Amino acid sequence: MENIDWGNLGFGYIKTDSNVRAYWRDGKWGPLTMTNDETITMHMAATCLHYGQEAFEGLKAYRGKDGKVRLFRVEENARRMARTAEYTKMVPPTEELFIEAVKMVVNANSRFIPPYGTGASLYIRPLLIGTGAQVGVNPSKEYLFMVFVTPVGPYYKTGFNAIKVMIDRDHDRAAPHGTGNIKVGGNYAASLLSAEIGHQKGFPSVLYLDPSEKKYIDECGAANFFGIRDGVYITPDSTSILPSITNKSIMQIAKDMGLKVEKRKVDISELATFEEAGSCGTAAVISPVGKIYDFDEDKVYTYGDGVTAGPWTKKLYETLRGIQYGEIPDPYGWVTIL
Repeated sequence: MENIDWGNLGFGYIKTDSNVRAYWRDGKWGPLTMTNDETITMHMAATCLHYGQEAFEGLKAYRGKDGKVRLFRVEENARRMARTAEYTKMVPPTEELFIEAVKMVVNANSRFIPPYGTGASLYIRPLLIGTGAQVGVNPSKEYLFMVFVTPVGPYYKTGFNAIKVMIDRDHDRAAPHGTGNIKVGGNYAASLLSAEIGHQKGFPSVLYLDPSEKKYIDECGAANFFGIRDGVYITPDSTSILPSITNKSIMQIAKDMGLKVEKRKVDISELATFEEAGSCGTAAVISPVGKIYDFDEDKVYTYGDGVTAGPWTKKLYETLRGIQYGEIPDPYGWVTIL
């Protein structure tokens, strides 16, 4: 703890004091219990291991200039986990149980919440897994819900400087009507190969096209994509895209700033028309995209100077971060103060 360099944290796991857990057994959720055990013991035939009965969420706690700790839209994370659980035939924690668990684990690990001004935050990872034994393909009869935390810095090493992205036509992260719009580990497993290919070529992220026609923009790595043109904030709509809580928030902020917002299919040809581009999600918040490389078509799309964020992207980022850190008022009721 004493050796943490808050201003130079990466996005990785650091051991904290404790995590919180609850089990679904015999038709009901048991009590939340705190533990310092970082491991999980389960049956070798647990459904999470064999049939992917697993869901997770990601959100953050921020220490504000006033010293208060804020959670951002925790209710939305609870609701998204419930939607994922419904699709994967799991029993979700109630919204009240989810929020109580998050508050418990953040309060118990408050000394790991990075100081204001360091650019770091406390990442919160709720996890729901099927722990009951099944050999046939059936839902589990037992579930574990747990929440752990770890302090993190920027998702990309470049911070808020623009990243470069490559288009990947050879891989899909999800099927058109599969699990792309829920938050399951399988979607991320499906993206690991493309991410490795991108990193080997010097790209911190890849841009996926729609898995059906390879004609429309899908997700940008593990984040939603957006482009800005002529006062319009444009973001893709697809059944294979995860509904980002960050993007949902940015769209509201953009409207209130006077931008028109369009959530729709975005043809790849529109990449040439954007004045600004970026990706957004809980981990990355907003990452400006400076250049997009399309090696198949031998094209490079450059936004602004290709290095720094455009004016609208910068304004959206500063407003969102301002709300999260309590630097500006929260007119939406998004923040929960602990």
